[in-house]
Amino acid sequence: MSRWRPPAPHSTAIITREGFEKLKAELDHLWHTLRPEVVKALAAAAAEGDRSENAEYTYRKKQLGEIDRRVRYLSKRIPSLKVAEGAPADREVVFFGATIELENVESGESVVYRIVGPDETDARLGWISVDSPLARAVLKKRLDDEFEAELPGGQVRFAIVAVNY
Repeated sequence: MSRWRPPAPHSTAIITREGFEKLKAELDHLWHTLRPEVVKALAAAAAEGDRSENAEYTYRKKQLGEIDRRVRYLSKRIPSLKVAEGAPADREVVFFGATIELENVESGESVVYRIVGPDETDARLGWISVDSPLARAVLKKRLDDEFEAELPGGQVRFAIVAVNY
């Protein structure tokens, strides 16, 4: 029986072209570059003799397990993803792949987010998952619309300042 578990049912299997290529590159790097190096180091550590007290052998075995786990996940996930291509006809409506600038109506603070798939979120870049509460609240809203989102800190009211694709 496989150890692979499908993503949570609420996880959307959609991704941008850049995110898809990045996942494929990661899989290729793990399988063709990193894994052979670790296997070679593991074989060298195993050849040193007693494996019960061999820290290098234990470390490499664990490292190989982590690589294999990620390779299994990516091998199953990549074929199930749907790549979202192109921009919508109406560029003032928020859909998947949009970069949006929001203004907090109460505080006047402005933030920029990009709505991406769950496999490519990155808080440092402001990339939020299409499954996040904020993204779900803003989807299908138009430029200059106001909306409320239930965030961990409570209910927040935003206005859409800009939408770019």
